[in-house]
Amino acid sequence: MRRGLVAFFALSLIGLGVTGCGLFRFEQREPWRAQAEEACLSQRLVQPSAYMALSSKIEGPGVCGMDYPFKVSAFNNGAVGLKSKVTLACPIIPQIDTWIDEIVRPAAKMYFGVPLADIKAGSYSCRPRNNQRGAKLSEHSFGNALDVMGFALVDGREISVMNGWRSRDPAEQEFLREVFVGACRYFTTVLGPGSDAFHYDHLHIDLARHDPKGQRRICKPILKFAPRIDPEKSQEVLQSAAAAGDLAPVDLEQDVPEGEAYIPPAPPPAPALAAPVAPPPRYSSSNGYAADLPGPGGARGSQPPSYPQPPTGRPPEQTYLPPRPQGRPANAPLVLNSHAIY
Repeated sequence: MRRGLVAFFALSLIGLGVTGCGLFRFEQREPWRAQAEEACLSQRLVQPSAYMALSSKIEGPGVCGMDYPFKVSAFNNGAVGLKSKVTLACPIIPQIDTWIDEIVRPAAKMYFGVPLADIKAGSYSCRPRNNQRGAKLSEHSFGNALDVMGFALVDGREISVMNGWRSRDPAEQEFLREVFVGACRYFTTVLGPGSDAFHYDHLHIDLARHDPKGQRRICKPILKFAPRIDPEKSQEVLQSAAAAGDLAPVDLEQDVPEGEAYIPPAPPPAPALAAPVAPPPRYSSSNGYAADLPGPGGARGSQPPSYPQPPTGRPPEQTYLPPRPQGRPANAPLVLNSHAIY
């Protein structure tokens, strides 16, 4: 009996082990992520400093994390601070540094006349894209993306993406568009207000690989804006991104004003309209109807059709009114401007 129980438990454990192999399969990050981190470090593109602190490896949950994360408190060697520290993988840091140095800081001086002081941003977060359950993991899950919510100037003025994108102040609008278009030169993904329903309040930049070689770029929305900083280079990159096409599916915002921010999808074909009904012809005692009528008796000069006669017993001088229509059937819609109201 005892031997039988031992054999039963042994077989049960073997069965659970085989089942577990199917249930607990370990996913792995794409190899290019580790390769990009190692190349960044070996080339010393990011140097540890008072503003860049190399941290311990982040593993999980799942495939989230990075091998060489940096805790960043400022960019451009401390010239541009962060409202709160961000955690980023090595490869995207030098791209952010270059973007800020070549685009954002000159744009602040150009449009506001004062230097840039800080950036309000968010970074590492193990989550699906746009926090939508079932979607692919966001580049934020690998420290390969940055969300920029706003900019602060040395004079204390703050320009938020949410309020400034359609601000009545043209300087704020043009500054945000300048830094947005400029970002398309340094990152493979740039999304802003109007690109979809999830980026109405921030600029998303990342170094995702949309093709095996990592050359495809996504820059949305397509802006009707002429950049002032190195316009030829910016236009070249934008044309390349437009030629590459968009990733599908994309849920476009439907409330963006016409002519603003994005190219809307083609409208569905208009339904065929019924032929207009001609107004009833006017009758003249001298020449009959003013227009020829189709069908029998429709020639010019024909007599008007007979109308219902008043019921018997009604005074002849009383004007006859046709009977009023019956009440509306139950559950039938009222009609107002061709739209049913229930």
